[in-house]
Amino acid sequence: MTAELIEYAARLPKAELHLHIEGSLEPEMLFRLAGRNKVDIPFGSVEAVRAAYNFSNLQDFLDIYYQGMRVLLTEEDFFDLTMAYLNRVRADNVRHVEIFFDPQGHTQRGVPFDTAISGILTALSLSKAQFGVTSKLIMCFLRHLPEDDAFATLKQAEGWLDRIEAVGLDSSETGHPPSKFERVFKAARDHGLKCVAHAGEEGPPDYVREALDLLHIDRLDHGNRALEDEALVERLRAAQMTLTVCPLSNLKLCVVDDMTAHPLKRMLDLGLNATVNSDDPAYFGGYVMDNFKAVIEALDLSRDDIKTLAKNSFAGSFLSESEKRAHLAAIDRI
Repeated sequence: MTAELIEYAARLPKAELHLHIEGSLEPEMLFRLAGRNKVDIPFGSVEAVRAAYNFSNLQDFLDIYYQGMRVLLTEEDFFDLTMAYLNRVRADNVRHVEIFFDPQGHTQRGVPFDTAISGILTALSLSKAQFGVTSKLIMCFLRHLPEDDAFATLKQAEGWLDRIEAVGLDSSETGHPPSKFERVFKAARDHGLKCVAHAGEEGPPDYVREALDLLHIDRLDHGNRALEDEALVERLRAAQMTLTVCPLSNLKLCVVDDMTAHPLKRMLDLGLNATVNSDDPAYFGGYVMDNFKAVIEALDLSRDDIKTLAKNSFAGSFLSESEKRAHLAAIDRI
């Protein structure tokens, strides 16, 4: 039965709503770009990189994540990175992606904002033209940096706002509440951008509440710890707020001790609009179908649960209502 459910999940059209493009930098590409750009890296082999991916918390991961980012220097690098991800997820029957990128992680290294976004957008456009994979781009602010830095990034983005769908909030959650970025999120909304934020991964349920009340988010990234607060769960359910859940990421970062303890099934049973995503697949060991496979094997998911997860991914996207209906109808035909 498990194999049948995995095969069913593989056939379903899917959207990915929680993917950090820098987190799709596979060790092989890291080595190739390091050589191309003559960047020294502290690893002697692909195997040494993979051995370093033994994290005990979010900060351990971020330390190596920012280290790997150093090889991304040219527009070609960002194009290659994005195309590699898009080519990979087509194999998982992903029809639409809404990807994060971290411009501050690049501009702080002297890489111009325009260099990074040009390479990413060129790849997104080519993938749509060649393969029909549609996309939205979400510009994230790094929460461990001051809000003034986020304002500077928003200023740098002004010439690109017609091609940016939303702003997000990522990086180290502990000690950096959403309230720290209330003003810059208001400025982003004034520019007509949608808002999402990481909250309730390592941070407490109150961070989820702040994201709702102060940042006025349109979608919640992670949100696991919201389940600790019954009133908050009811609020998310009543608002039909989409949660972009990342099972393998949660396991790798020790947000859950074992996949059998993952809250995804409980989220569905509570009526929450949960989705399945890969977060940083090069670092956490799997793309979208790897995550579906992991939760199907570990949790008591039904065929209807899997169908709901796929439908939620499109319903919670920033596609137009007509585009959503077309994808939902395609799922019903499987």
